Amino acid sequence: ESIEQLLEDHLPHDKLTEINRILFGKKLRTLDIPEEALDLADANNFEIKSSIFEASREQFRKPKLVRVGLIQNQIVRPTDFPLNDQRTEIHNRIAKIIEAAAMCKVNILCLQEAWHMPFAFCTREKQPWCEFAEDARSGPSTEFLKKFSRKNNMVIISPILERDETDGDRIWNTAVVINNRGEFLGKHRKNHIPRVGDFNESTYYFEGNTGHPVFVTDFGRIAINICYGRHHPLNWLAFAINGAEIVFNPSATVDNLSEPLWGIEARCAAIANNYFTCAINRVGTEYFPNSFTSGDGRPQHNDFGHFFGSSYITAPDGTRTPGLSRIRDGLLIAEMDLNLCRQVTDVWGFKMTQRLPLYSDILHKASQMDYVPQRIGGN
Repeated sequence: ESIEQLLEDHLPHDKLTEINRILFGKKLRTLDIPEEALDLADANNFEIKSSIFEASREQFRKPKLVRVGLIQNQIVRPTDFPLNDQRTEIHNRIAKIIEAAAMCKVNILCLQEAWHMPFAFCTREKQPWCEFAEDARSGPSTEFLKKFSRKNNMVIISPILERDETDGDRIWNTAVVINNRGEFLGKHRKNHIPRVGDFNESTYYFEGNTGHPVFVTDFGRIAINICYGRHHPLNWLAFAINGAEIVFNPSATVDNLSEPLWGIEARCAAIANNYFTCAINRVGTEYFPNSFTSGDGRPQHNDFGHFFGSSYITAPDGTRTPGLSRIRDGLLIAEMDLNLCRQVTDVWGFKMTQRLPLYSDILHKASQMDYVPQRIGGN
């Protein structure tokens, strides 16, 4: 289960309260989840958690409230089933969770990285996994989600494996943004591609070429920092420079690699950049028909490791929600007042003191082949 649940199960109330204050910030109120949504979750074996991020009341600006939803899910069929069966069953599973999100009046919903398929990039096999790649504008997963956007007045972020038929059938790791009228708003391609452990993604696609777009929606300015990009502080910074109020981090990462980092990185990004961050991780263990090695001396194996879920949301002041389960599908909902972004900016002054020209200068110099590091002393 989640770290928060383990603490709650084993600590006295007074100590739990103090530890939660130190670890997670101020205690957050929760939303009243409709009974019909809870019944749907219970019948379909997924959890729903909620939190409310509040801002101070202002005299000139009205509260800018938005409800955000994050979905983490396991694959449904084994990876040796026909591909259409695998994708269809995932679609059916996600439809139930989106239905619950709609009951809870979610405005912006984000799915996990490559949600429509197994995370098969560990295998280094091109077939059959490349067949899951689809057109960003009109592929089956985009068309599937458009109807939910239209029906529920909901912006949906759909991270998929994209095939660009207009550019030599090239494959990309892409997040598609569908607006609340069921229209394709745009897409962002993953900026940083891992080359660590079983993350053999560079076998399938290159680094993205879409920059750091911020999508202006009816509910706020949003951006998507896909998975491995969370390890790169400048990636987070660039979305802030372009005016993001909420940055989503759809991911697929496993316990034996990055779980100790998971609760830190997106939270630090929210604090440093004065916006909300939403970290979504896949959940479950996926087994593949053919064994593979990791290049680290371990024996051949058929699984990537355990995707540990634990999706969470952080506010600009560093306060964060409890995480979803490490082992179950789930829907995390947060109501947030986006006025908090400016309020925290005013308090801490990070943007006023960040001195972009200073760092622009060293980054420009360091990107040159003849750069000499600025070091003093030594032998």
